Amino acid sequence: MRFVLAVRVVTGCLLAALAGQGLAQEESPTTRLQSLRDKIAQRVQARAQGRTAPGLAISGPGDYSLSVDHGGRQRLYRVHVPSSYAARQPMALVLSLHGGGGHMDYQANDAYYGQISKSEQAGFIAVFPNGHSRLPGGKLATWNAGNCCGSARDDGVDDVGFIRALLERLHTQLNIDRKRVFANGMSNGGMMAYRLACEAPDLFMAIASVAGTDNTSACTPSRPISVLHIHARDDDMVLFNGGAGRGRAAVTDFVSVPATVSKWVGLNGCHATPKRVLEASGATCDLYAPCRGGVEVQLCVTDTGGHSWPGGSKVRGGAPGSTALSATDVIAEFYANH
Repeated sequence: MRFVLAVRVVTGCLLAALAGQGLAQEESPTTRLQSLRDKIAQRVQARAQGRTAPGLAISGPGDYSLSVDHGGRQRLYRVHVPSSYAARQPMALVLSLHGGGGHMDYQANDAYYGQISKSEQAGFIAVFPNGHSRLPGGKLATWNAGNCCGSARDDGVDDVGFIRALLERLHTQLNIDRKRVFANGMSNGGMMAYRLACEAPDLFMAIASVAGTDNTSACTPSRPISVLHIHARDDDMVLFNGGAGRGRAAVTDFVSVPATVSKWVGLNGCHATPKRVLEASGATCDLYAPCRGGVEVQLCVTDTGGHSWPGGSKVRGGAPGSTALSATDVIAEFYANH
């Protein structure tokens, strides 16, 4: 009896809300009742899945703010499904990981990284997970990328397990091409992409890191995986030749870019001498290939730009990043070739 009364109260509230929007009068009672049943069913499904979206499932193109419980923690993520998505056709998926002390909303902000526009242009589902945070709302989040960074590392957070759980959920909600799943990240997010390459290469076709070197404590990938690294030679936080700049010594002693690339050239069994594939004013790209399993390793270096996403805007301001190339475009092209 209490349940029936509760349903009637919810139904009455929804009818009042619809009437206030000028919608209820335009529908027949039967249509309104079915619509309300559908909305209630969606709310029940959303709560059962532990999602933060207010009563909506991923039902097609659009933007979604969601959550999943993993390891006793509620983990947040955002999803952008491009307008070209059709449930009958598998689509590529790109996981984009924010930098240390950041938030998923930064990486999902087109003004900073251009990931939403590229999703629409290239036709892939863009997913923006949030790192571990001790603060409400997930602010100042970090990723446990091995030797870096912050509370995620210090608390021993299972970020690889979180990404696995997240992808499995998304595979049940969207028609995703499992052979075209990729991960990229900025700074600490790029370091996390390297950890995914080490511990979960079965999930990804390729990874890309911008301004974040491989700082994993152990790395035994089960198969070769393509790797793209983008870094400014004058990066003042994750130094190109190793170490931590700008008062970051307490974070970790970052591995150098040359050591990172050499490591993955070796792990993937690539030809040791690279081929120059881009030479522009202020930027170069070198490709190491062939490698085992048909994968590739590519390094792109900008002369200037500091600790930034080339072609994008810095979240916290400061000196502008490099415009010698667009990291978003280079990454998308690299993925398209794999």
